[in-house]
Amino acid sequence: MITRKTVARAENGVGIDEITLVDGASEVKFLTVGAVTRDWRVSHLGQEIPVVLGHENPEAYLQNPYYFGAIAGRVANRVAGGRFELQGKAFQCSQNEGQNMLHGGHVGLAKRLFTAEIDTVQNRVLFTYHSPDGEEGFPAAVDFTYAISLQGSALTYEMTGTPDRPTPINLAQHSYYNLMGQGDIRGHHLTVDAAKYTPTDSENIPTGEVLPVTDTRYDFQAGGLISSVDSAKQGMDINLVLGDENPSVTLVAPNGLRLELTTQEPGLQLYTGHYVNEMTGQNGQKIGPYSGVCLEAQHFPNAVNQMGFDQPIATPDSPYFQKLVVDIHRKPI
Repeated sequence: MITRKTVARAENGVGIDEITLVDGASEVKFLTVGAVTRDWRVSHLGQEIPVVLGHENPEAYLQNPYYFGAIAGRVANRVAGGRFELQGKAFQCSQNEGQNMLHGGHVGLAKRLFTAEIDTVQNRVLFTYHSPDGEEGFPAAVDFTYAISLQGSALTYEMTGTPDRPTPINLAQHSYYNLMGQGDIRGHHLTVDAAKYTPTDSENIPTGEVLPVTDTRYDFQAGGLISSVDSAKQGMDINLVLGDENPSVTLVAPNGLRLELTTQEPGLQLYTGHYVNEMTGQNGQKIGPYSGVCLEAQHFPNAVNQMGFDQPIATPDSPYFQKLVVDIHRKPI
């Protein structure tokens, strides 16, 4: 089942629509700002559990400083100095985190207004946006299409970016998950099939090294409570190098809800939300540091400036594509 309603308006008067998909025990709400996954409810133990964080006011997503539920891009994560070279030409893009670019610039895709079409047959919504040449400093015009569907307990994101000439594209779905619906996520049990990680400098820019996670606080290969691995309570904002074939990423809450993430992307940014300020979220939800954990499947941060990393360059003949499946259900006994 799909419903749609206008819940706010942007400064130019364009309506911000909320689209709701329902299938069985799952209900998911999206906004036409940034194709945001605003609310995801799972029926569990007689309750409706809100498993993602979100703003109370829909208009807040026009700024959305923490990127709640958005699909970040054109280039997600960080680009050193906001600069890169492509085909022998240098490009200077927006610098919205000090001297660096974060998640596509001042008004990246996460804050753009998308057009949305409803597909009742496949229980999905199709978001589209045309990004003009030069937007936030990036070369090429790009047509973005996100097909997001709900089938049972699984939400599938199929993200495509078709440019008119070569350009970097690296998208990341940026939901903050809390399978308890509230409280501290450090009591969740996390398993990630990642034997290596990309260390960073003082500005969270990868150094170019790829090192083993063994004997570091980033080792979730055997699984463990986030609180026990991050025992010093430093928080984590790090890119993990996923296994080559069908990497396993699971998150299990004390209430028995289990998240399984499926991706073919080479990296997973693990962010424990420790920089989030206290606020009131949707339906009175209390949000603050460690209220949600992000599991951002993507290419490595700053890959455009590290030739040793896989390059996220899309072309007219080889468009960008990412498929992400997030399945939230009760843990089998």
